[in-house]
Amino acid sequence: MAAAQGQRSDGAGEMESTEGKVAESTPLPFRAAVEALRGARLRPEIEIDPTRAPQRLAPHAYALEAAVVDGDEDLADGRLVLLHDPDGHDAWQGTFRLVTLVRAELEPEMAADPLLPEVCWTWLTGALQARGLACGEPSGTVTRAGSHYFGGLSERPPASQIEIRASWTPREGIGGVPDTAAHLAAWCDLLCQVAGLPPANQGQHGEGSVVSLPQRRGPQTP
Repeated sequence: MAAAQGQRSDGAGEMESTEGKVAESTPLPFRAAVEALRGARLRPEIEIDPTRAPQRLAPHAYALEAAVVDGDEDLADGRLVLLHDPDGHDAWQGTFRLVTLVRAELEPEMAADPLLPEVCWTWLTGALQARGLACGEPSGTVTRAGSHYFGGLSERPPASQIEIRASWTPREGIGGVPDTAAHLAAWCDLLCQVAGLPPANQGQHGEGSVVSLPQRRGPQTP
């Protein structure tokens, strides 16, 4: 697993790319939240690295991209962004916000399940609840798309993809710092579940009725 290290970006909340540390000019709660992300211990199937964070969503931002890897196959991938506004945000009802994108390729028959969007959303909320995490103002979308190939690509089988976009406000703890390491672990649980892997610690917090997606056909096509 690659360490989640900071990457330098333009504007507020910039990172030092060589040492992977948050700039000293950023608020202490944000620096502590990022350090917790960098020190999180995750499942061995997860490969994770820092990536460029969006610059206009909040005064301070830090982003990670991750993939669930099985041999040479990427079973699912996603992006998690930590936002921080020291003055708070009315829509967030807090000073921190987590924003995510998760994607995975599905078998066509699974994508045709009319209950799939609702199930995928409960995977997100269930992953947070299973680790005892409280979150506020959750919102998001679940999108499924199908591709059929023609002409020179007609030999490719039909492909279907599920995409989860969501955001939520993590509860702030001591010093106004949320438990970002636990939220990252829950997000990785979601990634693994979408990828079709069994839960690593099923029933750890009383959540024994977790349903995983069957193993996908293969890696995504960019």
